[in-house]
Amino acid sequence: MTFIDASVYVICCNEEQHIERLLENIKEFKEVVLVDSGSTDQTLGIAEKFPNATIYHQPWLGYAKQKAFALSKCTNNWVLNLDADEILSDELKNDIKNTISLNSCDALLCSLAEVFLGKIAHPFSKHADKIRFFKKTHGEYNLDVLVHESISIKGKINSVRGVIYHHGLSSIETMVQKNNQYSTLAACTKFARKKKSNILKLVFSFFWAFFRAYFLKRFFLNGVQGFIHSMSIGFYAFLKEAKLYELEVMEKSRK
Repeated sequence: MTFIDASVYVICCNEEQHIERLLENIKEFKEVVLVDSGSTDQTLGIAEKFPNATIYHQPWLGYAKQKAFALSKCTNNWVLNLDADEILSDELKNDIKNTISLNSCDALLCSLAEVFLGKIAHPFSKHADKIRFFKKTHGEYNLDVLVHESISIKGKINSVRGVIYHHGLSSIETMVQKNNQYSTLAACTKFARKKKSNILKLVFSFFWAFFRAYFLKRFFLNGVQGFIHSMSIGFYAFLKEAKLYELEVMEKSRK
């Protein structure tokens, strides 16, 4: 096997449902840095079967800081960030190989295709775009963000057609749990930045987020799954604003 000259870094905790699929998908990368924050299931036992994976143990620091720690352990010039519930398309693997070979940019903007209730998002629905593959020396995380962390790149960014398949929304229960967890972190980030709640956002955030997902991002092409997903996105937007208001009420009650 010819290895891809890049490091993949992954943060995880209790991901036995997904980790083998991911590690099998990236077994041709020269190095996989797996940072675990306390798994109690079979995650680490599965990971130990893959010779290119090195496991590090780090108590949870928060999404951005945990990923920054994982990034610091990578030894290759090119790095790729994946979550445990994601895999690369074959086309994206080829994009990565070509980028390394040509050295024509400093990062790739990759699309994330959701796999929700067993259905891959329609290719004409709009995917989220994330920078996941980049030169280690050209990227850094904003450590003040509690959720939806992203990498800042100094240099040239190219777009590619290959996608990352996201299998994290395996059930509606999982989606609701993530909405609750992430909306709390997003509200806390806003509150820490002195953002104020707004009655208009509280009233209309759900409807705008649903409209944007279902129509503008063309989630309607995904059938019933697209409708449910859009409703969930709307509810997440509402929860962020409601929880920000809640934090303000709690602060006033302490004075």
